[in-house]
Amino acid sequence: MSRTVAVVDYGMGNLRSVSQAVLHVAQGSGLEVVVTSQPDEVRAAERVVLPGQGAMRDCMRELHDSGLKEAVLEAAANKPLMGVCVGMQMLLDHSEEQDTPGLGLIPGRVKRFQLEGRLQPDGSRYKVPQMGWNRVRQIAHDGAVHPVWAGVPDGAWFYFVHSYFTTPDDPRHTAGETDYGAPFTCAVACDNIFATQFHPEKSADHGLALYRNFLGWKP
Repeated sequence: MSRTVAVVDYGMGNLRSVSQAVLHVAQGSGLEVVVTSQPDEVRAAERVVLPGQGAMRDCMRELHDSGLKEAVLEAAANKPLMGVCVGMQMLLDHSEEQDTPGLGLIPGRVKRFQLEGRLQPDGSRYKVPQMGWNRVRQIAHDGAVHPVWAGVPDGAWFYFVHSYFTTPDDPRHTAGETDYGAPFTCAVACDNIFATQFHPEKSADHGLALYRNFLGWKP
């Protein structure tokens, strides 16, 4: 297995900013970062980053049509995989967005914010999508938070752009929570998978710390 990190290019990810962030934190690690649309390069990589943006149905279709779906499923079975934004939503069973099946790697569903007419604490109306910075609470299981949070303060701010959010069936798969109208899961973890609804690559030093921790994570 080559010492590479594959950023999966199936035509729907925020590839430039994600790859630049991963490249930055990979310096000196001995890992090569490849942005790839080749299934064999995903299979050969030591670890995989699955970005995504736009509508989940489009992302799932492009992942399938690109020939990368099976390679991603294989990666999720045996190597560290990090999902970002819609790349996190795709890991679950199903999304309300256009009634779209997901990859089924983490049991749960993706739901739309129902915030019409509701007011935020400052008196302004909630907007959908949530767009901007919000605090993330790290969720501990068995007395410890996930190792990808290492060195990141609890309650740190991260950058979000989304209308849909994940609801894992098993609370133990929730690694982080954020409040927007109500608490929702903004980070999931299961075995060798870690994923965030927010964009680490747009979240300054704390976001870079997550990518750096992912590169060194040994699940």
